[in-house]
Amino acid sequence: MKKHINVPIFIPHVGCPNACVFCNQRTISGKMRFAKDTVRRELAQAFSTVDGTIPAQIAYFGGSFTGIDRMEMKELLSVANEYIDLGKCDSIRVSTRPDYISREILDILRAYRVSCVELGIQSTDAEVLSACKRGHTAEDSFRAASLIKEYGMDFIGQMMVGLPCATEENERQTAEDICRMGADGARIYPAVVFEDTALADMTRRGEYLPLTRETSVSRAANALRVFIEHDVPVIRIGLQSGEALEREDGVVAGGYHPAVGELAYAYYFRTLMESEFTKRETAGKTAVLRAHPSDVSKIIGQRGANREALIKTFSLKGFRVVPDGKAVKNHPDISIL
Repeated sequence: MKKHINVPIFIPHVGCPNACVFCNQRTISGKMRFAKDTVRRELAQAFSTVDGTIPAQIAYFGGSFTGIDRMEMKELLSVANEYIDLGKCDSIRVSTRPDYISREILDILRAYRVSCVELGIQSTDAEVLSACKRGHTAEDSFRAASLIKEYGMDFIGQMMVGLPCATEENERQTAEDICRMGADGARIYPAVVFEDTALADMTRRGEYLPLTRETSVSRAANALRVFIEHDVPVIRIGLQSGEALEREDGVVAGGYHPAVGELAYAYYFRTLMESEFTKRETAGKTAVLRAHPSDVSKIIGQRGANREALIKTFSLKGFRVVPDGKAVKNHPDISIL
């Protein structure tokens, strides 16, 4: 999967008649409605800030893109294709639901140079899907992923942690299933309780226990570990920060934190190191880790939290992380000296 700069266009609820218990996409995207006549203006503004050194990809996010009226979908894709023809971007990605994928839809997407489809799978557990009123099954997800791969497009699997009836076990299974589907990448979203959702009502009635900051981090790290084990890149953990998410009247409760991704990686690395240190004699010795430069801050932890905790727990004399461009990302080489 090629690296791109995403140029996002959010289309909240467009094409999606379903009402999942957790969903208020107008809050998520910060847009109260979608007007297709604004797309050209949004794209023009976005591309005025793109320097062109990394290929750009127009991304229609937020709604079930393949569920909208066919003519409108083609019009939106045509606008994006103008930027491809001008050489300003090289492809398009869309996000949608597993039950809104078919050969007819994929024929259209391929004709308009869509190269990546993100599927909002959320869970492959039947009880979780039912409790969330998703309106599709795990079988729909497997079928859709198979078709996307057959058409030669990249497939990104989106999953959520902390949903009603979800457990660490069935969340891990969802991550395993997304890997088995042949995912080229994944997104992990800790559940957030937004105002004006059924999940907010369930929370107030005591029928649902929202994630805390700590559980959102540990549950996200639980899924992250699976994707790392299967060499599936995780392109994002958590929702992007924005005014709509930071308003006190927008979020009722749950796992939203602007740095949840960084914290989840730090949790992953801490548990990895704890497992390794337990096998060795560490008292009075120095731990030296050679790590990919992008992993260094995550290994050390925010404000050095991992380093301090590991020094104390394992009676270490010292703890050093050495950046090494040749190191494998997410897999530091650990020595005890």
